[in-house]
Amino acid sequence: MRTEKEKMLSGEPYDCGDTELITRWHLAKQLQREYNNTPSDNAERLSALLDELIGSRGENVWISAPIFVDYGENIHIGKNVEINMNCVFLDCNKITIGDYSGIGPGVHIYTVFHSTIPQERLGKDSNFWKSLTAPVNIGKNVWIGGGSIILPGVNIGDGVTIGAGSVVTHDIPPYCVAVGNPCRVIKKFSLNLLDS
Repeated sequence: MRTEKEKMLSGEPYDCGDTELITRWHLAKQLQREYNNTPSDNAERLSALLDELIGSRGENVWISAPIFVDYGENIHIGKNVEINMNCVFLDCNKITIGDYSGIGPGVHIYTVFHSTIPQERLGKDSNFWKSLTAPVNIGKNVWIGGGSIILPGVNIGDGVTIGAGSVVTHDIPPYCVAVGNPCRVIKKFSLNLLDS
């Protein structure tokens, strides 16, 4: 029989009130609180807390407090990544951020969503709604402008800039600038230009 965590990570309906999930959720809240309250110049403590909080990270990752997560362990960050303050990562499925990427302040990345049919949202024996998930993948050398929202299941290609305040509802191809609500491509880069 599949666990609720296995269902969650495979995108099936799951119960987020499950004991295994809620235990990790509480631990993540404790770790994020400690991280957010640690002095910004205490690099050793911040690094140790990140090792417990997130799934994996490369070298030279900078995350400005405060940061807010669901589980933390489903977040995977490449090397030389900067994440600005007040970001929210609802990592009920995998969030992957590629090398050399930057995440502006107040960016929200969601991997969890609920049915649009009210009866399907309600859990029988739980205060929590039934949930579904889809992973979010952000490529290398991507800049997500401040206040943007990335919705579940979105893939953002390498070399993309997302304009501030955008709501990204669908995949964005590599090497372009995309802005708006819903986010749309407004400029593409020539590969020849990028090679020079």
